[in-house]
Amino acid sequence: MARVEQAFFDRTQAVNKYGNYTAADVPYFVFESASEDDAIAAVYNNSPSAFMWMPRESVAVEERINDDTFKVVVRYQKQDYQEEEIPPAVYTFDTGGGTQHITQSIETVNRYPADAPDYKGAIGYDGENVAGVDIAQPTLNLTETHYFPEGVVTTGFIANLARRTGMVNGDYFRGFEPGEVLFLGASGSKRDDDENPLWEITYRFAVSQNRSNFRVGDITVGAKWGWEYLWVRYGDEVDDAKKQIVKKPVAAYVEKVYYLTNFSGLGLGEAVS
Repeated sequence: MARVEQAFFDRTQAVNKYGNYTAADVPYFVFESASEDDAIAAVYNNSPSAFMWMPRESVAVEERINDDTFKVVVRYQKQDYQEEEIPPAVYTFDTGGGTQHITQSIETVNRYPADAPDYKGAIGYDGENVAGVDIAQPTLNLTETHYFPEGVVTTGFIANLARRTGMVNGDYFRGFEPGEVLFLGASGSKRDDDENPLWEITYRFAVSQNRSNFRVGDITVGAKWGWEYLWVRYGDEVDDAKKQIVKKPVAAYVEKVYYLTNFSGLGLGEAVS
């Protein structure tokens, strides 16, 4: 099996400009190789796919040193762009929101008759269960479309977006507090033409507001981040006036259901626009 070793080279001098391209040549020695093709394949399998944000462009034999030893050079290359050639980022939003099933109201406005049992905001109690109701959930939906040079969007870049999909911001993002922004994922396509091949990537986010010091029946909830889940446990209480058992909130639970991440890892800081 061929053995590959990277040859010494000066990294500070490796990067050069060639017309509209920036490129770097990284040399390797291949020992015990049966042929030039075998040497090229060995270097391809043992060299990184990118070098200093430049994708691997080619692998070629530069010199045959002896029968089974070769010097092979990997060319890394990316096209240079003028700032005006990159379309500006596009931002959109909508406040359509979604729906949420709740079992607890903000407030019971009235009871009829006036001496009807007080369920402390429990909705739809039928004598056994608290049925609840579906309501519109205030959610702000955001999209951002950014344009990247061809060499930036690597397999690793795309995998990183996939790994962070379904995570919530752990620090401030676009003016929103930690815990308020859920990354819904990204979709991309390459604008491929001879002069200006670009990736167009659209990022999707949903925003839910953090809350603090709010009431659930007679319980005060100190804090709930926007994408944490609140649920209520109900217990039995005797209504002395009606001489019957009623349901009331006895505990409220705030659950973490999404992992936190640093949105700087989404690559938005690397967008050219």
